[in-house]
Amino acid sequence: MSATAVKTQNLVTVVYEQMKRNIQDGTWAPGSKLPSESELIAAFDVSRVSVRSAVQRLRGLGIVITHQGKGTFVIDDLDAHHVNDNQPIMHLSQAEFEDMRVFRQTVEFRCMDLAVQNATLDDIALIEAALNRMLVNRDDYKRYSQADFDFHYAIVKASHNKIFIHAMDAIRHIYLYYLEELNRVLGITLESVNAHIKVYMAIKNHDAAAAAETLNEAMASNVDAIKDARQAE
Repeated sequence: MSATAVKTQNLVTVVYEQMKRNIQDGTWAPGSKLPSESELIAAFDVSRVSVRSAVQRLRGLGIVITHQGKGTFVIDDLDAHHVNDNQPIMHLSQAEFEDMRVFRQTVEFRCMDLAVQNATLDDIALIEAALNRMLVNRDDYKRYSQADFDFHYAIVKASHNKIFIHAMDAIRHIYLYYLEELNRVLGITLESVNAHIKVYMAIKNHDAAAAAETLNEAMASNVDAIKDARQAE
């Protein structure tokens, strides 16, 4: 993990913990609206990404809810949501997580190799379009996760291997659930976003080794983060 990524992660944690304390001590009462994104950025002197990631963690705990066009609000019934928890609960079992990790290492890595060889300009455009949707939906883990799936699915399609494509179609719902759980619990971090950008650029530049190295590092980071999340449950 780069120094920049570590710094960003630390800032997100600091902002998240302070926001959670504001809810715990009643500074932000049940049912009240949180300060606007701009106000939070100014108050904590951090980036928009850090604020959005911190708010996403609070949504993962289920103690705030965002209404499109209206803002983010503390839920009315805090007592039923274990506000003292340090991490959202991971609903994906360890076995399911490991099975998906092995699938990705077995299939996705090979698909990236094939995509580097076989991807057309249209294939590259589809991968880029999914990446762009990820970037604009960083504050909504469900929409981000759908775009995240579309990103990886576009890479599989770019392999032009019908069996791999059918395999991805067969586990579409499982894969999307896996991504939603990762993004809900771990948050949408700058590190994750940058990893997808690097994978896209590596495929576009026909660099299979760089694509595999980036994805491998991201998956290893997820393994460590999941361990931390489970220990905190």
